[in-house]
Amino acid sequence: MAEPTLGAEGPHRPPAQPAPHAGVGGQAAKLKEAYARLPAALRHHPAVLEQRAQRAEDIQLRIADWITGFAGSMNFVYLHIALFAIWMLLVERSPWPTLTLIVSLEAIFLSTFVMIGQNRQAAFQQSKADHDFAEQELELKTNTELTREIDRLTTELHNRLLDKPAQG
Repeated sequence: MAEPTLGAEGPHRPPAQPAPHAGVGGQAAKLKEAYARLPAALRHHPAVLEQRAQRAEDIQLRIADWITGFAGSMNFVYLHIALFAIWMLLVERSPWPTLTLIVSLEAIFLSTFVMIGQNRQAAFQQSKADHDFAEQELELKTNTELTREIDRLTTELHNRLLDKPAQG
């Protein structure tokens, strides 16, 4: 009978332990799951929720968001490749003056939508910064009050303990 070959995990060795960071994926999944169970109001910054509500109320802003979202997608690129190829091959011959006009007008409108998006982003960032500032100021005020109360209680405790006559 042949002797069993002893490898890294032979009968006399314990099985290899997983690397200490191997469980990180499991932790991330647990955190993701816990985050998903949170109510929607707790998953997002209050400024985000407020902005979403404002944008949902205005049809013009919803249209601008849809156009900006579509213009920033690969579907937009593919559509333009197809349209330009069809136009150049079937509709108009070189030098394509009408296509040039159409593309120029499209660029004007798309740049306007980009600026609308930038203005929206700037307003959102300002709203978020204002909210964060107010929350941090409230937290600072609360912490200052707690620190003063702890100092007062500590001073009172020391005075009571030190003023008490030694009993022996």
